[in-house]
Amino acid sequence: MTTLLNWNSRRLTRGWQRGINAFYYGLGLTDDDLDKAQIGIGVPLLDGNLCNVHAYELATRIAQGCREAGLLGFPFGVPAVSDNITQGHEGGNASLPSRNMIANGAECVVSAHGYDGLIGLHHCDKNGPGFAMALARLNYPGLIVNGGTIMPGCHDGRDVTILDVYDAQAAASVGAMSQDEAGRIIRAACPGPGGCGIAASFNTWGIALEAIGLSLPFTSSIPAVDDAKQQECLAAGAAMRNVLERNIRPRDVLTRPAFENAAATIAAIGGSTNGVLHLLALAREAGVAFSLRDMQAIFRRTPVCCSFAPRGKLTMVDLHRIGGTPVLLKYLLQAGLLDGGCLTVSGRTLAEDLAGVPAPPPDQELIAPLDQPFKAYADMQICFGNLAPEGIVFKVSSMDQPRFRGTAVCFDHARDVAEAVESRRIRPGHVIVLRYLGPVAAGMPEVLIASAALAVPELDGKVAMISDTRVSGVSHGAIGVHCSPEAAAGGPIALVQDGDEISFDLLAGDVTLHVPDEALTRRRAALAPWTRTPRRGYLLDWAATAAQAHHGCVSTALHPDCG
Repeated sequence: MTTLLNWNSRRLTRGWQRGINAFYYGLGLTDDDLDKAQIGIGVPLLDGNLCNVHAYELATRIAQGCREAGLLGFPFGVPAVSDNITQGHEGGNASLPSRNMIANGAECVVSAHGYDGLIGLHHCDKNGPGFAMALARLNYPGLIVNGGTIMPGCHDGRDVTILDVYDAQAAASVGAMSQDEAGRIIRAACPGPGGCGIAASFNTWGIALEAIGLSLPFTSSIPAVDDAKQQECLAAGAAMRNVLERNIRPRDVLTRPAFENAAATIAAIGGSTNGVLHLLALAREAGVAFSLRDMQAIFRRTPVCCSFAPRGKLTMVDLHRIGGTPVLLKYLLQAGLLDGGCLTVSGRTLAEDLAGVPAPPPDQELIAPLDQPFKAYADMQICFGNLAPEGIVFKVSSMDQPRFRGTAVCFDHARDVAEAVESRRIRPGHVIVLRYLGPVAAGMPEVLIASAALAVPELDGKVAMISDTRVSGVSHGAIGVHCSPEAAAGGPIALVQDGDEISFDLLAGDVTLHVPDEALTRRRAALAPWTRTPRRGYLLDWAATAAQAHHGCVSTALHPDCG
C-alpha cells in the first residue's frame, strides 16, 4: 500500500473547509501543491546571538531542499535565549524555560497547521531538546538538523574558545592574568556563527541526537561556516521525504536502547550535565522509562574516551577534521558501548549508518585508543543521599580521586560566589553550596560565573560546588548540580549551614550531609517556607508547572505523575 505523504495536511487542503485554500493560493501554491506534504521547519530566531544568527538562512536552504524533494517546507519561529549572553543576570532564568517554550511552540504550530512532519534546527543548547520533545509528543515524522559548531578563535598562535574566555576572566579577577590579555582573549574567541565549539551543552546534545537516532549522520560535526552545512540543509528535504515514505515516527526511534546509547555517548565524550536533564525530559515525552538510576549504571561503566574541552583542549572542529561524529560513534560501537540495532531517521539501524565509517586516524589526539581511555569511568556521575534524596548530577574532571569531603560555605546568589573567590574567602577543602536557584525558585539558570570563578589554579580540583541549579557545559572542576528536591521545594539542600561537613563518593553513588537527623529535623521546623514570587510572567507560568530536576523539568500539567 502506498503511504500518503500528506497524511495530515490533506485534512486541510482537501477537507470540508474549502475556504482555507484561499490562503494557500495567496501564498502562490497551485492545485498540485495542495497534494504535497507540508513540513514545518522550526527556526530558533535570535539574530542577536552567534549560535543562531544564521538560523533563518539554513531554514531557507531546508525549505528549498523540501521543494526539490516534492514537499512544501514552511519555516516558523520559536523563542530562543542565548546561554552565554544571559549568564550572570536575570536573563539566565529564561534559558531552561525556553526549552519548554520551544517544545510547546513547535507542537502548537505543527499540530494547528496540520503539517505532515517537523524539521527542527539545533543552534543553541535548548533548541534541539525542545524540538526533540515536540517530536516525541506529536509523534509526527521528523528529524533535527544541527546548525553547526563555531570555529575556534586564535590568540597568540593558539586556538581559543568560549572556555578560555571564562577561564581568562576568572584568572584576571584574582591577578593571575592581566586584564589586557583577558580582553584580547575575549575579543578573539568567537570569530563567527555557530554553537559553542567544545563539548559544552550545544555539542553534547548535537552528538546525542545522532547517537539516539533523531539526527542524520555528520550533522553535529559539520561547522556552521562550512559549505557542507549548506549542502546538508539542502539534502534534508530528501531525508524528510524518506522518513515520510517509510512512515518512521519519533517513538519508533526513541526506544529504551536508544536512550542508553545517548547516555553512554555523552558520558564517553566528557559532555555537559545539561544532557542528562534533556534526556530525562525527552524520555518522559516519549513514554520511555529512563531515570537517573538508569544513567547512574551507564556512567559507572562508561570510560572517558575523548579529550574535548573542557576536559581537554580539543573542539568539534577537531572531530570534523578526523571524519566527523560517525567516526566517534563507530569507535563507541566497536568498544561495545552502543547498541547498533537501534533504528535512526535514515531508515537504517545505527550499525548500518556506521558500516562504512573508518576508524579514527592513527595520528589524532581527540579519541583515545580503545584499551587506553582517558579515564576508566565517566566524569559525570549520579549520587543519592540525605542531601539529594532524588539525585544530584556530578561533573568532576579536575579531581584525581572520586571522593571528596569538605566544609560547607553557603550562598544564594552566583555572583556572591565569584566575589568570595576574589576576596580569598573560598579556600581548598570548601564545598560551596549554591541554592534557591532551582526550577521553581528561579527557572534553574546556569551559574557559569560561579563555577568559572572556582577554576582558578589555587582552587581547581581542590574545592567542590553543590547546587540545585545548572552549570554550563563550559564549566569544569568538581561540581554537583540539579540537586533534587531543590531548596525552594523544601529539599535538604535548604537545611545546610556554614561549617557543615559534606562528602560524596562518585563510584559508590553517595552524597552525604554529615549532620544528625535530629538536628536536621529541628532545622526543618525552623525553615521559613519559600514565598518569593517571580516577577516575570513566563517564570510564573514555568514555576507553576515545572517538575523537579530528576524528572527533567517537564510540565506537570502534561505529566501529572511528576508533580
